[in-house]
Amino acid sequence: DPVLRPRPRARRSPRPSRGFPLVELMIVVAIIGILASVALPSYNDYMRRSTLPEAFTFLSNDRVAMEQYYQDNRNYGSGACASKTGAVPSAGNLPDKGSSLKFSFSCTLGDNGQSYVLRATGSAGHAVGHVYETDQAGSQRTTLFKGGSVTMACWLKRGSEC
Repeated sequence: DPVLRPRPRARRSPRPSRGFPLVELMIVVAIIGILASVALPSYNDYMRRSTLPEAFTFLSNDRVAMEQYYQDNRNYGSGACASKTGAVPSAGNLPDKGSSLKFSFSCTLGDNGQSYVLRATGSAGHAVGHVYETDQAGSQRTTLFKGGSVTMACWLKRGSEC
């Protein structure tokens, strides 16, 4: 009985790889474009929100210092709003804000030294287009948010809700 054996096939040498077809490359580019169009706005909003605590911290600290000044002098007076570094309020032991890079700060007195408004205005980077205020009553206001004029009785961070 002869044993039937399969006939050996002729071996072909493998064809050299020629890279990706143009269609596959275009699909990859389209996917990357879609991902970037979703991720970039989210990243920019995250960066914008990361600059805002600087304003909130300095305004809160300045308000405490203004109240300490008032306790000693029975008015907020020009000494309370004297400036150390340009438009930065300084009352007694206020921290030096020369290191502040994203906001400029100002202080406005009213009612013969019996009231004030502290203001943080975005001056660099993602903070531009934001203005936050506080006053002697502890009221917090946002007057400019993401470049648009608003009148909110809180410090906005994300959206238009307090």
